[in-house]
Amino acid sequence: MGAMNPTGNPVSPLEQALHAARALVLADLIAREVAEADVVSLVEESVTQRRWWVEQWPEGLAYLAGLVAQDVQDALLDRYGRWPLCPVCGSGDPHALDVEPELGPDPHWVCHKAGVKVAAVGALGTAAGGAPSS
Repeated sequence: MGAMNPTGNPVSPLEQALHAARALVLADLIAREVAEADVVSLVEESVTQRRWWVEQWPEGLAYLAGLVAQDVQDALLDRYGRWPLCPVCGSGDPHALDVEPELGPDPHWVCHKAGVKVAAVGALGTAAGGAPSS
């Protein structure tokens, strides 16, 4: 039996996937200490837009977490700068991690400079390198 919402009705796979994507991206924001209210609202905006997107293209359900992560990353770039900064490369210019695959299941944060997978989306808090020193 699937998850139930507060009214006792089954939660649709779409809602489950949206909740999961929101939770994973929020976990990464919290891990890197950038989960202020205005940043959380960027996640909500992405989730709202992606709900419509998946309603148009149901096959995209498995790609939600990676897409929401990229949406939030792009929105943060416009307002704050690069996020999340790479915890692997200790020297050189600070650079952001990328989400791979761009459109696929099981998204990861990847450092293209070092050519390594840093963490799954939602698991930045466990990534090597820890929080950046300020």
